[in-house]
Amino acid sequence: MPVITLPDGSIREFDHAVSVLDIATSIGSGLAKATLAGRVNNILVDASTLISEDASLQIITAKDIEGVDIIRHSTAHLLAQAVKQLFPDAQVTIGPVIENGFYYDFAYKRPFTTEDLTVIEAKMQQLVAEDIGISRSILSRDDAVSFFRDQGEAYKAEIIESIPADQDLSLYQQGGFTDLCRGPHVPSTGKLNAFKLMKIAGAYWRGNSENEMLQRIYGTAWGDKKELQAYLHRLEEAEKRDHRKLAKTLDLFHSQEEAPGMVFWHEKGWIIYQQVEQYIREKLRVNGYGEVKTPQLVDRSLWEKSGHWDKFGAMIFTTHSENRDYAIKPMNCPCHVQIYNQGIKSYRDLPIRLAEFGSCHRNEPSGTLHGLMRVRNFVQDDAHIFCTEEQIQGEVSTFIDMLFAVYKDFGFEEVIIKLSTRPENRVGDDSVWDKAENALELALNNKNLKWDLQPGEGAFYGPKIEFSLKDCIGRVWQCGTIQVDFSMPGRLGATFIAEDGSKQAPVMLHRAILGSLERFIGILIEQHAGTFPVWLSPVQVMVLDIADRHAEYASEIFNELEKQGIRVKIDLRNEKIGFKIREHSMQRVPYLVIIGDKELEEKRITVRTQKGDDLGSLSVTEFTERLKQEIADRI
Repeated sequence: MPVITLPDGSIREFDHAVSVLDIATSIGSGLAKATLAGRVNNILVDASTLISEDASLQIITAKDIEGVDIIRHSTAHLLAQAVKQLFPDAQVTIGPVIENGFYYDFAYKRPFTTEDLTVIEAKMQQLVAEDIGISRSILSRDDAVSFFRDQGEAYKAEIIESIPADQDLSLYQQGGFTDLCRGPHVPSTGKLNAFKLMKIAGAYWRGNSENEMLQRIYGTAWGDKKELQAYLHRLEEAEKRDHRKLAKTLDLFHSQEEAPGMVFWHEKGWIIYQQVEQYIREKLRVNGYGEVKTPQLVDRSLWEKSGHWDKFGAMIFTTHSENRDYAIKPMNCPCHVQIYNQGIKSYRDLPIRLAEFGSCHRNEPSGTLHGLMRVRNFVQDDAHIFCTEEQIQGEVSTFIDMLFAVYKDFGFEEVIIKLSTRPENRVGDDSVWDKAENALELALNNKNLKWDLQPGEGAFYGPKIEFSLKDCIGRVWQCGTIQVDFSMPGRLGATFIAEDGSKQAPVMLHRAILGSLERFIGILIEQHAGTFPVWLSPVQVMVLDIADRHAEYASEIFNELEKQGIRVKIDLRNEKIGFKIREHSMQRVPYLVIIGDKELEEKRITVRTQKGDDLGSLSVTEFTERLKQEIADRI
């Protein structure tokens, strides 16, 4: 006679074993219809799972995060079923859930086409309409291998052969299709009515480039069609805002094959880069950081001591000279410790804050490179704070204030915060971890900030806080971080003389606000769709003459604005004024100054905004005061 405890604390008693779906039905027909699975004693199970003993139960629907994941995994199986019906010779491999969707890898004699995707999606819709029941069965490892070999599924059999022989495996059946899966899955294909196939790509079997190339079909799936349409709309917006396309249109930067993962900054893009860098430099200065510069090439021995050679060896660019191996630095921290180590430090000297716009190189796989978002050469707004254990909370608190001020100035109001605590494998005593984790938690709580806990997700050398930005179309970008490090100072011989006269290793705080300048500028381009606030715009004002007789006065205005420190350009081409206005508006210039007969006669200017608003007739002084105020206010 199982007693079922629901999330609200209510109790339901039954005189026989009941399934998750039975319990949902006893609560209401609407809930039963929405039920996808259940969480029994904190374990996700199928809706058909029988409960014969007392248990806690949460009914999982499409409104739950777990429910959406189940929908996505079930839709991956639906995709595989459709492909097998349309292309019987295709072999199935794996089909996991990924962010916003799923994929499934297939082996087939010819490449799938976009036309195939349309046909496959139509078949999936047909299978949904048939509302085919989905059931689970258990087989031994060896029986599962035999089953899939008999089906001609060599890849699936190979996967199962790598599983220990004493493990029983779960298989899911829907119609004539069976697949290996841990589950759970939705009760029937009719629950899968909000999906779309997105693209086709290549993928090596088991991720090994020495293996055969498979075909990966990507899809997205959601709890309902409204969520699906909202996601597709976000993708359309993201396409319009693609920083690579805008960079070409606005002449900001480019990349090319001769330097994969490196950026060729054009004049306009480099102006934006410099504005961002100079802004951060000033913030560092007023917050007590000393800016340093460290070498690009450092002997291999330092990276071995720091532990980076073993951990990041494959991603480190190296060179050789005079019988010595050098690394092109992949990060700045070991070099900052070398600066700290010059001279004896006392507890009175701490905290010491060292900042660097450090140019780093990492040999990212070529297939992952993506505009400014994933590069091989990048500059971090990197800084390291050397402090005592007692100073951690204060330093973290001050850093958080600085971080929020920076994000606000760049137009980001929504910040997602996650605190990652000690992993199973770690260095340092538990008492030290306790103190560090408490310091980070207290710094967040004292500011009444909302944050999520990520147990066990800290680095092996200390806990960390991650700060992610949500942009105007809902995408999340992880940018800022502050990490406590108990390990590296000791490994590299950093010490200070404590108040009691003993030598101790300082705590090292790794911190960044933007992350990498390249990636952050990519985010800014997409956030603003290329229409930057005045303070960031590479060209803030464009002066336009209507006819040749206005050129001299237009040049006077240009010279005056330039003297005032405004980033201004002039267009004296023999083109119609409407053409000039359209062209420079498309280039997202915030202000257009138009000079014609009236302006020449009155010695004033007419100002038009990039949005098309007419500010009317102004004096040069009135306009420059307005501009300078907008720049100062960062709007």
